[in-house]
Amino acid sequence: MEYFVQREILDDDRLDNVAQKGIWVTKPTIVERVKDYFRCSLSRLKLMLFSWFPILHWLPQYPIKEYLPGDIVSGASIFVLHLPQGLAYAPLAGLSPVYGLYASFYPVLIYVIFGTSRHLSVGTFAVTSIMVGNVVQRLAPDSNFLIPANGTNGTVVNTSVRDHNRLEIVMALTILMGIYQILLSIFRFGFMVSYLSEPMVRAYTTGSAVLVCVSQLKPMFGVLPGQYTGPLSAVYTVVDVCRLLPKTKIPVLIVTIVSLAVLIAVKEINTCFRNKLPLPIPIELLVIIFGTIIAHFGELKSKYGVNVVGLIPSGMTAPFAPSNSLYSQLAGDAFAVGIVSYVINISLAKTFAQKLSYKVDNSQELMAVGIGNVFGGFFQSYAATASLSRTLVQESTGGQTQVAGIISSILMLIAILKIGSLFEDLPTAILATIVVVNLKGMFMQFVDLPMLWRTNKVDLLIWLVTFVAAVLLNLDLGLGVAVGFAIITVIFRTQLPHYSVLGHVPGTDLYLDIETYKEAKEIPGIKIFRSSTTIYYTNAEMYVDALQEKCGIDIRTMLTAKRKQEADLKRQQQKEEKRAKKEAKRQRKKG
Repeated sequence: MEYFVQREILDDDRLDNVAQKGIWVTKPTIVERVKDYFRCSLSRLKLMLFSWFPILHWLPQYPIKEYLPGDIVSGASIFVLHLPQGLAYAPLAGLSPVYGLYASFYPVLIYVIFGTSRHLSVGTFAVTSIMVGNVVQRLAPDSNFLIPANGTNGTVVNTSVRDHNRLEIVMALTILMGIYQILLSIFRFGFMVSYLSEPMVRAYTTGSAVLVCVSQLKPMFGVLPGQYTGPLSAVYTVVDVCRLLPKTKIPVLIVTIVSLAVLIAVKEINTCFRNKLPLPIPIELLVIIFGTIIAHFGELKSKYGVNVVGLIPSGMTAPFAPSNSLYSQLAGDAFAVGIVSYVINISLAKTFAQKLSYKVDNSQELMAVGIGNVFGGFFQSYAATASLSRTLVQESTGGQTQVAGIISSILMLIAILKIGSLFEDLPTAILATIVVVNLKGMFMQFVDLPMLWRTNKVDLLIWLVTFVAAVLLNLDLGLGVAVGFAIITVIFRTQLPHYSVLGHVPGTDLYLDIETYKEAKEIPGIKIFRSSTTIYYTNAEMYVDALQEKCGIDIRTMLTAKRKQEADLKRQQQKEEKRAKKEAKRQRKKG
């Protein structure tokens, strides 16, 4: 197929004239915008309420017959995941398992009211749990709560004082991160997630998964390694665990191996037969139930020294405010956890919104998670965010709206009031195996590496640096290093763009890099120079240098010659003007 284009060659002035350049659309002034923003009317009030409280928009239009059965099944399925994950992830944050149940209740209800995603399942998550746990270990290590042991010269940990102190730290951290998220939402900073590239986020969560696994070695082997914080703490912990392997408690190791085998096998069955099974087999819940029964009647704690969950109080606890002195110590940590929480949230929300053809609001998602964390923080919940495994189940089991979240919250409330105390004899090794097995999706992100090697080596470098920084420097410093390195790569990309001279490929209308494509030939007398980035003051000089190198011309010599030519032309014009004046003067004398 061939085509021909014939038109006038236009310079800027001629183009403006032909196209009638001008201001043809009148935009409102700043004063008019302010007046419109504060204009009060019934329709505007309605839009504002729908924007702030999305539930007011979708709940009155809820098609009960069409959506309710699927939402009930989905809500029950999510509860089946919430219960074991809540019990398992809370110890990662340095808390008793019951606080994981609170984190699976309060933030979920708040998200139903304020969230814009139909399928997001908010609650406990391994990454944010381990981030909170790192803060707790740094500010409230066991060594701060040692008291003399009765009748001996040794010391023991005052667990009641330690646990209350840790609870206050977590509450203050959760409230402060929620406040950050609300403020960012008010100032419409939801767009900032676009500055965190997907390779960086995926590498960061993969590094977090490694740290989570390291933290679970203690309950899985029944050993007591030292407590380390700060850079290289994961390395020190692994070395310590390896040193203590001869002291492994065999009964604990048996519980770990059996639990891992059952969980992995049944989860693989769920994956292979997901199109044939009406619902996934709730293996986490079944393992918890049977593990508790076996541990209780087999007296695993008293006979074999297997650590168990311990006291789980029934009922709701009264809200209270943590000490005000904690907030100044947690300012940086709360911001880091808040950003990571939001990035995970919005990434999942956008993924499912694109898949199912609806839209989510970045800033409103920040608001929903922020309010959930502030409200939940006062009720002893801790940092909540979305979970991929629960969100997948909510969508795949027929969930259509956040009514599934309401159903899940009702069942969780029943569990908190009546069922939670039944799991006091649950071995902590089983909770550790649940945590580790659920990290499979994050470890699968290692497949990014060969793909990035083939497609974008700069993104591959970002992935590797982020992963190594998160694992070796811990999650707080690792996040700072990752963001800083990503910014440096952006700077280098603009400072070191790809320059090329384009040539025409015969028989086509394509113009390609003559150094890459053999058939691309330059057009005689014409140089087509291309830069892969926008020109601005930081790379303008390099642009000129590349232009000279690629095109074989000396811009400075050309400018000097041009100035000389303009000077010669100006002198010639001056001579002509003088000659014309003399001629005119001679003509007047003759007249």
